[in-house]
Amino acid sequence: MRRFGEGFAAHIASGATTLCWCWKIVRADGVVLGFTDHDVALAFGGTKYRPAHGLDGGETVQRLGAQTQTSEVLGVLHSAAISEDDIALGRYDGARVESWRVNWRQVDERALIRTDTIGEITREDGVFRAELRSGQHALNVPRGRLYQHVCDARLGDGRCGVDIEQAEYRADAVVTGKSGAASVTVSGLDGFVQGWFGQGIARWTSGRRVGVEDAVVRQDGERLGFDRPVEDWVEVGDTLTVYAGCDKQFATCGKKFGNAVNFQGFPHIPGNDFVLRYPGSGDRLDGGRIVP
Repeated sequence: MRRFGEGFAAHIASGATTLCWCWKIVRADGVVLGFTDHDVALAFGGTKYRPAHGLDGGETVQRLGAQTQTSEVLGVLHSAAISEDDIALGRYDGARVESWRVNWRQVDERALIRTDTIGEITREDGVFRAELRSGQHALNVPRGRLYQHVCDARLGDGRCGVDIEQAEYRADAVVTGKSGAASVTVSGLDGFVQGWFGQGIARWTSGRRVGVEDAVVRQDGERLGFDRPVEDWVEVGDTLTVYAGCDKQFATCGKKFGNAVNFQGFPHIPGNDFVLRYPGSGDRLDGGRIVP
């Protein structure tokens, strides 16, 4: 049973309530936004909740057990706070949303009703619909590791351990032209081996895509090819930081990054062909490894 603070509980019990909804959105990039369906701005907990931004709550579906509970938030794409660009670029994907019930006459009388994450976002005729997923959603996500030859770490993360901010693994580049829907030409890659940044990451540091990371599928000299279209989002002069690529192979981990001792795959697991093998007179049975 949910327990409210003494003041908030007394306000509800009074029978004449002055309640509104407040939503606090915390994006993965650290940006915090506050909205309310009240007609006057409210502030509490260090966040200002602004009205008149076209945000409204929708239906909430509650289920028993570990099934994901969902609700919906509707919004109009005309405010400076929530732009269509931000939604299209995924800046709200996975954002945390706190739903507060607040006495707008006395904001100290409030209760946190739900904490959700933003799931699927759809857009139509200038209106967006954001699905809010409850904490149970995390219980439905497959977890664990696969025993496989390739590494399953992200280059530069805590499990990998490589410092990708070293000068040999990064370059600051500037867009000099567009060469297709999903590729650009850049300057700033001189001095690196051909293909050094293929299968790497580009982090945009200016322009409409600032803060967004794109996977670099290939590098041909000054030309970078991405895994999704960027043509409509970048302009000549936009800047980005490009990080060296990793194909997740054991040989690459040792030769390119000197990190073989920390390789997060299982390169010596026998393959399917080994399962089908049978003893032969020419086999070398000296206790050595069976996979190169």
